[in-house]
Amino acid sequence: MTEQSYPLLSRINSPADLRELDLQDLRKVASEVREFLVDCVSKTGGHFGAGLGTVELAVALHYAFNTPDDKLVWDTGHQAYPHKILTGRRDRMLTIRQLNGLSGFLKRTESPYDVFGAGHANTAISAGLGIATARDFAGRDFKVVSIVGDGSLTGGMAYEAMNNAGLLRKDMIVVLNDNQMVSLSSEKPNLWSFHSYFNEMLTHPTYNKFKANVWELTGKLDTFGDRLRAVAHKVESGIKAVMTPGMLFEALGFRYFGPFNGHNVVKLVEIFRHVKELHGPILVHVLTVKGKGYAPAEKEITGMHGVTPFDKITGVAAKNADEALAYTTVFGKALVEVCRENPKVVGITAAMPDGTGLIHLHREMPERFFDVGIAEQHAVTFAAGMATEGYIPVVAIYSTFLQRAFDQVVHDCALQDLHVVFVLDRGGLVGADGPTHHGVLDLSYLRCVPGMVVMAPKDEQELRDMLYTAVEYKKGPIAIRYPRGNAMGVPARAGFRALPIGRGETLRRGRDIALLAIGTMANHALAAADELAAGGIEAEVLNFRFVKPLDMDLLRDVATRLPALMTIEDNVTQGGFGSAVLEGLQELGLTDVWVKLHGLPDAYVEHGTPQELYRIVHLDPAGIAGVAASFLGSRQRHDVTA
Repeated sequence: MTEQSYPLLSRINSPADLRELDLQDLRKVASEVREFLVDCVSKTGGHFGAGLGTVELAVALHYAFNTPDDKLVWDTGHQAYPHKILTGRRDRMLTIRQLNGLSGFLKRTESPYDVFGAGHANTAISAGLGIATARDFAGRDFKVVSIVGDGSLTGGMAYEAMNNAGLLRKDMIVVLNDNQMVSLSSEKPNLWSFHSYFNEMLTHPTYNKFKANVWELTGKLDTFGDRLRAVAHKVESGIKAVMTPGMLFEALGFRYFGPFNGHNVVKLVEIFRHVKELHGPILVHVLTVKGKGYAPAEKEITGMHGVTPFDKITGVAAKNADEALAYTTVFGKALVEVCRENPKVVGITAAMPDGTGLIHLHREMPERFFDVGIAEQHAVTFAAGMATEGYIPVVAIYSTFLQRAFDQVVHDCALQDLHVVFVLDRGGLVGADGPTHHGVLDLSYLRCVPGMVVMAPKDEQELRDMLYTAVEYKKGPIAIRYPRGNAMGVPARAGFRALPIGRGETLRRGRDIALLAIGTMANHALAAADELAAGGIEAEVLNFRFVKPLDMDLLRDVATRLPALMTIEDNVTQGGFGSAVLEGLQELGLTDVWVKLHGLPDAYVEHGTPQELYRIVHLDPAGIAGVAASFLGSRQRHDVTA
């Protein structure tokens, strides 16, 4: 950054510096922040469109409130890049989402201005209320502001929090950043059923003229005017109750203000300075444009939600030389084929039709596609309801997001033996999004559910066959998990083949050690076997396919033939595939087998490229080979000692 390019922004190393500027300077600050954001993200990639839309909002909040003493609680990090730029991290923005660099989300250990860490939506109001309540217990005096997107209001947790805030009457402010983009779909972005009505009616000239005239008139009438204003307020409330869903917030105990232009930074400061002097729960509704100020992002609101590095002038991303389809695409197209064969199959997602591949079903069979918004709990129970009537719902959700609906998986699906197909995208280490988005717990939390079948494909063909198998299963809930990114490039086979439930396969024979792998780790195990062979170690490689039920025949065979076993999974080892193998050996009475569990550590893995992360945790081929060789070496030393 140079002072010539960014004369005001280069002087802002903290919000305190921002507050030293004149109010009228803020328009220029916002312009420089937006330009700087475009410049950085075009080089690094990251979440983009939402941040462009919150530039003025971030500037106004840090100017009007005394941060970090006053607490800004951002919902997820999608909208918080300008916040990072203004809070002392400007010169590190080129490291965002890179190994050892800035997180793409809010992170408490990164900055005192990141009040609450968040990578999942719907958390900010609950967290803000908790902070406000703790403040009052401690007898402290500071403001709490929760900033949520309209997409977050499709999730029930936001309303639970607002209902509780209204009952507690705590001083807190909720800023609703409404960019009219509540679903990350390129073709069906708006899911909030009263969204358009809300905006149109609140800005209706008749309503606003009435309000302004009454307030102007009564303001001239001294004491009598106050009484008239009280009456007018009741009349206004009645009109709002009829004309606007804004009364929903007031029914929950919030005083509602808005909607306001979210890009008028001077006006926003005035509004925030006003409402921070009020008491009780306050909701300020601001209208923003996702991608504001950068034409390609305004045009492609979904495509530029999260981006890889791109040309700053054109907005075009660099092409990936890899010709293999992404696993997400393979699944999405396979589901369309399955739906053509079976009229009972439907697809359900929670605001991620593009990210899960269900956009293909939406294009081909929109009547069999359901996007419920950021409401994973509802998605699962909605699916369960459909299953009771003989339909086969395929619920496509990121692995990390299904964690939010665990109770619904157990209580509403599994307990009733309902045939719901769960397809978990982003299984394993996802890369730059980091620990909030790594799908590294799914094998554990699904395996413990009675009646659940859990499988993971080694390649795209196996994914296709597993989807067909899951749809044809009909005995209860069944889940498939697969990773983010491009598949193996295996030539596609026409049609589908049903896989026998609970049956794996042997990919390579060996005599020294067996590498028992699940999912795409089977490919890493094969490559590791090649490296081991170069050192004189012959490794057998098995693709178990199913974590539950486990292939007990395959396990018995390999455990009685080979001297050592090593399980390999891109899941935490606690309760995962390796644990299943140990339990299986116990059940078989093979308790004297040497077993090494190799998976993810009992810790949160930070962000970086998937290749970097798998290397760090020794789940790349070289790492697997090294761990296997070391394990065999320790066994041999033990035998000599014994």
